[in-house]
Amino acid sequence: MDKVLLDTDIFSEVLKGRNRTVARNATAYREHFGRYTLSAITVMEVVKGFQKAERPDRIQSLLASLSTEEILPLDRKAAELAGRIYGELERTGQPIGRADPMVAAIALQH
Repeated sequence: MDKVLLDTDIFSEVLKGRNRTVARNATAYREHFGRYTLSAITVMEVVKGFQKAERPDRIQSLLASLSTEEILPLDRKAAELAGRIYGELERTGQPIGRADPMVAAIALQH
């Protein structure tokens, strides 16, 4: 099993626990590595969702649970790479959301 950076969609599914395949894979991953690896961008996106839904209790629960997870930052090198990815995709007519190139750059960097 290879170490992976969970993107926001997958981590959200892990939190929901509804998709049995995702739950089974997440359990196996955590048993193998002892923790999840997330980006700071994923943390921001999940907190944003809970804030928008007016769920401060879920924000506090999330933040407490993150103390055992590996959170990778968006540093200068990753930010530069994200800008290059984002700009190239827009230049070639393949625009995507702003957060996705940041998560991709963090994954590529690590």
